Amino acid sequence: MARPSTIVLFHSAYGLRPAVHAAAERLRAAGHEVHVPDLYEGRTVESVEEGRALKDEIGTDELLVRAVRAVAPLSERGLVYAGFSLGGAIAQNLALGDTEARGLLLLHGTSDIAEDAATDGLPVQLHVADPDPFEPHDWLNAWYLRMGRAGADVEVYRYPGAGHLYTDPELPDYDEQAAERTWQVALGFLAEL
Repeated sequence: MARPSTIVLFHSAYGLRPAVHAAAERLRAAGHEVHVPDLYEGRTVESVEEGRALKDEIGTDELLVRAVRAVAPLSERGLVYAGFSLGGAIAQNLALGDTEARGLLLLHGTSDIAEDAATDGLPVQLHVADPDPFEPHDWLNAWYLRMGRAGADVEVYRYPGAGHLYTDPELPDYDEQAAERTWQVALGFLAEL
């Protein structure tokens, strides 16, 4: 049996909402150690527009600094990075920069990939709505090819008709069937790391 993972789970642009804590509890119930850094330092928002404004106010560089600070004490353990939307983008950036990373679980979001990015077979799983206005098909196809060139072992799961943040029951995007399927597949992925 695979050993439980130490997972760092990053919130979306909405902030550290109850759905993130619920996801962390689901992962803990499967035996994993889960950390949920609050990159917004206690602030949450009610709309994607407010989330973008808050992200811009803090700045991408500062969010990455806060994320690095949060994972630094844990990184020697061989972390699994995970995140929702914006948090997925942050998780991806950290995972590709961490030679000890054991895996990357992306829910609803990806990020640009540096031309010189390289990893030695990092297991990556992406779960995304289909279509997703924030992750269009052309972007995802290019992302998949770039991740492969970087050496990642990537699986992509698409959920037709689901909204962007379909795993959050408090948002209009919520899709119960897609969310449950996502968690079944993701827990299987984590169990194999």
